[in-house]
Amino acid sequence: MSAPAVRCALAALLALGGILALGGLLAPGGLLAPGPAAAQETLSQSGSTVEIPRPPPPGRTGLPLPRFVSLRADEVNLRSGPGTRYPIDWVYRRSGMPVEIVDEFDTWRRIRDWQGTEGWVHQSMVQGRRSVLVIGQRRTLKRRPEAAAAGVALLDAGVIAALESCRDDWCQVSAGGYSGWLPRDSLYGLYPGEEIR
Repeated sequence: MSAPAVRCALAALLALGGILALGGLLAPGGLLAPGPAAAQETLSQSGSTVEIPRPPPPGRTGLPLPRFVSLRADEVNLRSGPGTRYPIDWVYRRSGMPVEIVDEFDTWRRIRDWQGTEGWVHQSMVQGRRSVLVIGQRRTLKRRPEAAAAGVALLDAGVIAALESCRDDWCQVSAGGYSGWLPRDSLYGLYPGEEIR
């Protein structure tokens, strides 16, 4: 197969959200990492070898993958693929809900929600402002980052709160006009050990 044909096939598979492992291993974020045999494709022309570097995946922003963001609007269509021609699988109706971007293609972002559902949304439907979702059960928002601290408010599971900071096992959040601290493990929307300032 010629080099342009390989590039076209790779671009078509990426557009369909497929996975291709040509002599490589799948790396985090869906990137192809070079396998042990070769990091580049080669073509042979009259006895000589010409190395052709693999093209980078299109639409990469350079931001880390995965990463948490939040939904920007009260109505966000989750599609089965990166484009308006793909069917809508789900409609989110909660502005500010934290989601995880796990892949990028052009102006589209593949997201994962707190239940593990994945699909594609347009980049204009997500924002970098961090939020968290209270999970498990009703939680007591604490005045200080200590288990014995006085309570400020009760937050039910499913409440979305703005994420202000995190240190050690506690995160400072605000919701419904109240601000206080919750244990990190009671929240969806941040990574273990991640520091927020």
